[in-house]
Amino acid sequence: MIKPSIHLHDPRWKKALAPYCKTVESICAAVPGKGDVSIVLADDALLRSLNKQYRGKDKPTNVLSFPNDEAPLGDVILAYDTIEREAREQGKKFKSHSAHLIVHGVLHLMGHDHENENDAEKMEKKEVKILAKLGIGNPYE
Repeated sequence: MIKPSIHLHDPRWKKALAPYCKTVESICAAVPGKGDVSIVLADDALLRSLNKQYRGKDKPTNVLSFPNDEAPLGDVILAYDTIEREAREQGKKFKSHSAHLIVHGVLHLMGHDHENENDAEKMEKKEVKILAKLGIGNPYE
């Protein structure tokens, strides 16, 4: 089972994912596999800083994953502001969009990627299957 260590950097997550610890734990538990992960519930400022530092992109992004070669598997860091804006623009529920991005980030920590079309298709299928277990529809439709 994937077990999260949850770090709250932005208090808006408390209400948005209420009850936020239980919500994040259930999302992570739906991902097949074993390991500990760090889930950081942050804001655009932190993600922009990390995105610039590690990817050379001076803008916020919705989620970043930082794999670790040892235990824990790594860190998944989410930006409240970007996720809220994307959910609104895409007509999705904030909680569902956040769940998708947590699953997406954890799969990255487990070695999945979407660097080419074939890998992207495989990763998306895994995401859709995991989200279905959580009662969340296909985010790619």
